[in-house]
Amino acid sequence: MSDPSSSSPVPARANGVTIECHSGAAIQPFIPDAARLRIAVFREWPYLYEGDDEYERGYLLTYSGHGNSLFVVAKDQTTGEVAGISTGIPMRDETEEVKAPFLAAGMDPDRIFYFGESVLLPPWRGRGIGVRFFEERERFARSLPGIRHAVFCAVDRPAEHPARPADYVPLDAFWQKRGFHKTSLRTQFSWKEIGEEAESPKWLTFWMKEL
Repeated sequence: MSDPSSSSPVPARANGVTIECHSGAAIQPFIPDAARLRIAVFREWPYLYEGDDEYERGYLLTYSGHGNSLFVVAKDQTTGEVAGISTGIPMRDETEEVKAPFLAAGMDPDRIFYFGESVLLPPWRGRGIGVRFFEERERFARSLPGIRHAVFCAVDRPAEHPARPADYVPLDAFWQKRGFHKTSLRTQFSWKEIGEEAESPKWLTFWMKEL
């Protein structure tokens, strides 16, 4: 799967969708969809992200420039509309903000696959698609020589944050069921939060799984 422009449909098991895997240059047609979904989903709690389409497309183009990057795409079986996308890339190809905590801990980025994000529109949640996103990214990561761990990061928010919905259920149990554990490694990303005048740094904590 290291072909820089590979695509492969995966037999659909998630209800109502077809799952496809695309890597390298084959990602490019899905960048507008990924930008749209990131802006919509990350506007929700806990990210509260006030997204910008131009920035999003530029950020996502990074993935298409690397042959071992991955988009897992969920399409409505009836309409063909992209309902969700999950991304991944070898950590060596990620930004310094992602790599630095692992380098400081003596870990080799060449042996780690980074799960970027999973963004899925609300009507499609609760159908097993999120599980498929993890399964396909892990399968792809295991196919790459030398990769031994998968990691992702999640934003840290205090339980008493005024914007936290009363019915919000953290995803910790879901991630633990997928075999990930929360580490002590943290990083900071900056983004403009809803209601902010400008970007501000936010802390995120890494979760890890041995493959």
